Amino acid sequence: MRIAFSARPVGRRLAIGLLALLAVALAPASRAAEPVVLRVGDQKGGNRSLLESAGLAQDLPYRIEWSEFPAAAPILEALNAGALDVGYTGDLSFLTVYAAGAPIKAIGGTKSDPRTQAILVRADSPIRSAADLKGKRLAGTRGGWGQFLISATLEKAGIAPAEATFAPLNPVDAKVALMAGSVDAWAVWEPYVSFAMLKDKARPIADGEGLSPTITFIVASDKAIGAKRAAVQDFLNRLNKARLWSLDHLSEYARNTAGLTRLPEDVLRTAYTAQRTSPIAIDDNVVAEVQAASDRATRYGILSKTLDVGRAVDRSFTGAASK
Repeated sequence: MRIAFSARPVGRRLAIGLLALLAVALAPASRAAEPVVLRVGDQKGGNRSLLESAGLAQDLPYRIEWSEFPAAAPILEALNAGALDVGYTGDLSFLTVYAAGAPIKAIGGTKSDPRTQAILVRADSPIRSAADLKGKRLAGTRGGWGQFLISATLEKAGIAPAEATFAPLNPVDAKVALMAGSVDAWAVWEPYVSFAMLKDKARPIADGEGLSPTITFIVASDKAIGAKRAAVQDFLNRLNKARLWSLDHLSEYARNTAGLTRLPEDVLRTAYTAQRTSPIAIDDNVVAEVQAASDRATRYGILSKTLDVGRAVDRSFTGAASK
């Protein structure tokens, strides 16, 4: 195509403008068709292993950029900072960050048997029940399941918070501290519970039954919900399908995850069997259950203020996820 330039300035400007439009029109179509990139935060043996084990990590209409983190807390920090689009975390850890003003929402989740949250002691510990925790040093994650389970267990046993010492430690450091004897008990969840019991002969002396919702939320940033909704919805749908698959293939799931992560297969099989983790819809019952836990967490001083859990969730993904 030939375009003649006029000697007049206006004509030259018009010709340059036409050339610019022509360049845009002739640009490679692939530039406009670049796939959406969904930045997903994961933990070792987490959702990536689940999707791959279930055969649902292929043929995606978008690209997943996985980032592995040692725990949920840094996933939430990355979501808050805008470095991730989607992640997952326990219900109370999510609410702790949401209460601080993080632009995130819970869009889906899973529920596990509450007995798979437990307070563990060493095999040779004189502690036999929750009543023996008075005056003891208790390790757990701050602002999440660990601290909540300790507080709720002490309350149930009639022990005042001041009558025990809370040691805020992540699971890796807490396990080392328990085995070394620098803490007396450790509040944690699966697969740490099964690992400590099978490999370190730890004993559970209390669990989350009747105390904790034991819900893990799939969390998305407000920005991703608005700009990458289709990809976020598809990712959630795949997670739900994979979770249902895992319930009927626990041994296969454990074997595949062990191969991907090098975690002991017997530990994973024991943990998955105990958890029976199932996908949930974020409905009135879930909101009410988490609201009750949130109110208790506020009373325990874990949350800085009373929250309206209904405002922390986005239920619009639930209906589409069930289709």
